[in-house]
Amino acid sequence: MGSRTLSIGASLDSPDAPFERNHTENVSMVSLKFHESNGVLDQGHQVSSPVRRDVVSRSLSAVKVHENDEMDLESGKLEKDRDKTIRSNKIVKIQNQALVSGLAYCISSCSMILVNKFVLSSYDFNAGISLMLYQNFISVVIVSILSSLGLISTEPLTWRLIKVWLPVNVIFVGMLVTSMFSLKYINVAMVTVLKNVTNVITAVGEMYLFKKHHDSRVWTALFLMIISAVSGGITDLSFHAIGYSWQIINCFLTASYSLTLRRVMDTAKQVTKSGNLNEFSMVLLNNTLSLPLGILLIFVFREVDYLCTTPLLRMPDFWLVMTLSGFLGLAISFTSMWFLHQTGATTYSLVGSLNKIPLSVAGIVLFKVPTSLENSASIFFGLLAGVFFARAKMRERS
Repeated sequence: MGSRTLSIGASLDSPDAPFERNHTENVSMVSLKFHESNGVLDQGHQVSSPVRRDVVSRSLSAVKVHENDEMDLESGKLEKDRDKTIRSNKIVKIQNQALVSGLAYCISSCSMILVNKFVLSSYDFNAGISLMLYQNFISVVIVSILSSLGLISTEPLTWRLIKVWLPVNVIFVGMLVTSMFSLKYINVAMVTVLKNVTNVITAVGEMYLFKKHHDSRVWTALFLMIISAVSGGITDLSFHAIGYSWQIINCFLTASYSLTLRRVMDTAKQVTKSGNLNEFSMVLLNNTLSLPLGILLIFVFREVDYLCTTPLLRMPDFWLVMTLSGFLGLAISFTSMWFLHQTGATTYSLVGSLNKIPLSVAGIVLFKVPTSLENSASIFFGLLAGVFFARAKMRERS
């Protein structure tokens, strides 16, 4: 009823409304005059009725047209408002997912390093390979359960795939083991700064292996990373030669893993059934193949004797912390994929560089690391160099 009233009012207020009203009134007056005269009444009736019917029908059709137009306008406006609301809700939802995934990635990556440092240093656990092996075992169990439930998709492990992936896995295990050894002797902040050397080695490897050239901003950032690592090592009050040696080896192995992975990925995809190799499949493949190699390294480094005598394995809280580290290791894989899917490689790399700042501060505060003004300045300088490197890579990609 309200729409009809509005449509009629709108039609009367339109520019054509006065002409329609006058035309209808003139025809009605002619019809009345023919009714009053004798003998012409029939003729007047015959002439006026069709005209009047035509005018009335035109008026009604005009009212219906205006009414339909008004209804279309209202429905169109409602659809636009609905689309605008849905679009704004999607934007808020995407922003919330990006924020939540970013926070989850930062928290899991920071917590993983801090928990490993806590196990190796605070508990004084001298079996880093065993810790790595236990974490990888937890990852294999969880990924296998999720895959069997149909929550994630993984590629089946075939002998062809294992043969292709085994060289990469050897580097992967060496990377994890050296990281455990270095983290035991070096504080978290210096480990974070020294890991920047990996970017330098990777950039040089890309230049020689893949003929990839970087611009001046990238090389400037890499040069700043080297300066910060050297100055940080010189001013480190808790300098440990064994820890620094393991960390340098770790940088070379990490860069080798990154460079080798690019070539092996293409070959590995060709031997899979689906022709693809997602992140979950790589997690399952890496961690599964690392188990027999890790058991071998336990005997090589004589950790079995230590495991048989240490009282830590009889402490429930120690097992709880070790299990937590295993879950955090897998959480990094999941949250990094989630965050990368919600944002992109550019934001992912930048947030990863910025994430080192609170990690370094937390490492110094929680483990009461003795530091000096010079060492703190070197660490901060190295962290800024990492952010500058991420921004330079962003501009290089664009």
